[in-house]
Amino acid sequence: MKFQNQNHRNKTKPQTPASKFNSDFSICSKQKDFTGAITLFDSAVSQNLKLNLHHLNCFLYICSNSLQSAGDLAIEKGFNIYNHMVSTNINPNEATITAVSRLAAAKGDADYAFDLVKSLVKYNEKPRLRTYDPALFCYVKKLDAEMAYEVEKEILSMNLCLEEPEIAALLKVSAEVGNADKVYDYMHKLRIGVRCVGESTAEIIQDWFSGEVGMKVGMGWEDWDIGRVKDVILKNGGGWHGLGWIGGGEWVVRRTTVDSDGGCCGCGEQLACVDIGGEDTEKFAQSVVALAVEREKRSNFTQFQNWLDEHNDFEAIVDGANIGLYQQNFADGGFSVSQLEAVVKELYKRSNKWPLVILHEKRINALLANPSNREILEEWIDNGILYGTPVGSNDDWYWLYASVKLKCVLVTNDEMRDHIFELLGRSFFPRWKERHQVHYTFPKGQLKLEMPPPYSLVIQESERGSWHVPVTGENETSRTWLCITRPEICKASEGLTKSVEAREPGTMINGKIMNQCSNSKHNSEINCITGKRKERSESPNR
Repeated sequence: MKFQNQNHRNKTKPQTPASKFNSDFSICSKQKDFTGAITLFDSAVSQNLKLNLHHLNCFLYICSNSLQSAGDLAIEKGFNIYNHMVSTNINPNEATITAVSRLAAAKGDADYAFDLVKSLVKYNEKPRLRTYDPALFCYVKKLDAEMAYEVEKEILSMNLCLEEPEIAALLKVSAEVGNADKVYDYMHKLRIGVRCVGESTAEIIQDWFSGEVGMKVGMGWEDWDIGRVKDVILKNGGGWHGLGWIGGGEWVVRRTTVDSDGGCCGCGEQLACVDIGGEDTEKFAQSVVALAVEREKRSNFTQFQNWLDEHNDFEAIVDGANIGLYQQNFADGGFSVSQLEAVVKELYKRSNKWPLVILHEKRINALLANPSNREILEEWIDNGILYGTPVGSNDDWYWLYASVKLKCVLVTNDEMRDHIFELLGRSFFPRWKERHQVHYTFPKGQLKLEMPPPYSLVIQESERGSWHVPVTGENETSRTWLCITRPEICKASEGLTKSVEAREPGTMINGKIMNQCSNSKHNSEINCITGKRKERSESPNR
């Protein structure tokens, strides 16, 4: 027994200062313990322990993360740690500068926070969006709009994309200093970069249109060429014109909903299904061509381009392989010509025009060899609606290019997430898919086409100068929208709204089928906010 106790004492050797530091550091970093971190840092310095970049970054992160609870002490201790890093010639990295910038911004020194970010270049470090945030938000808080715009320039020069918090901050400072042109620009940046805005962003927008400066923006109707506005909207793909504030007078801001057909339940305006603009469409088509020609071993794609120039009267493109092989992974499954035929017939029934079916030549030849398929395929060939892609080619390029070039709908369940689509890498690709892709199913063997939605869930600017802003929410059917329009539009639409509510769904008004808005309880509580601030407290979401 005495021997065993002696052996136990030999195994429990006392920790060295370095090993104890490492053990305590591990616990401290996991718990993000501010008091423990400061104590540990001071102890390490007093014992001349060597601290590396990881140790110091962790301490800095804990300090910057403790600003709300520790306040000035977190700022003081954080800068002590950073000064120690500088004095010991340890080069900072992006994480270091982000943490220290947060500390600088917390004490209101936006200039120093911004200078820190710009200093990263001498360390061959690339800043991230989060690295710029402290300086940007600090300038916004100080209402220094010009410097906030400078931060934005730096962000964009680094090929970084602004996200909702940054755009909302720039919108807020522009609104508060009364820069109407900048507000207009940031409304469109929100439209491009954010589908549905958060509640805090919605309130910034609401404050602007309800404020004194916001009420005065814009020119009267007589100063606008409405025909030109319509042409620009059409060129842009619908949903916006970007020409400036249209109309005059106070704005009416409503919190409302949009019905299933895209009709605004606040003002009666029809929302658009937004497409990509003409220039973007052409760029998109050319990028598809460039990648296809680069990756196709033969020059067959150029041949297809030429063929398509002469056969360009299609309104729908069909991904034949995707449909024919749909749910055919069973014992007797193969290629379902009947499924493909059902899609072709349904598209013809809807538009009285045959769609273009894209299918591999090898697949076509195999199907023609089967007498049961031969008649329908020969009919398609005779009608010029079946294009066979050559052996060794990727038919994805063909159906994608055709649908983009001809501005057609594309029937496929392919979500286009493969690497070839990632190579396109443009922000308008998802928007193009939303507007042009038609999904399909065969419940109980019957075809069901899922057409593109009748309107786009995105910020929209109408030819009458109105704005519609979707707000993030859990329930799609009762999503809140900001409806922002001029009083004369509201008054003109009030009669329409009442007449629609008095009719059964599906009533024909002015040649258009109108549907009642869903969620009648919510609609009865539509909030109309004019430029008078005292009415803001009545907002149902406040």
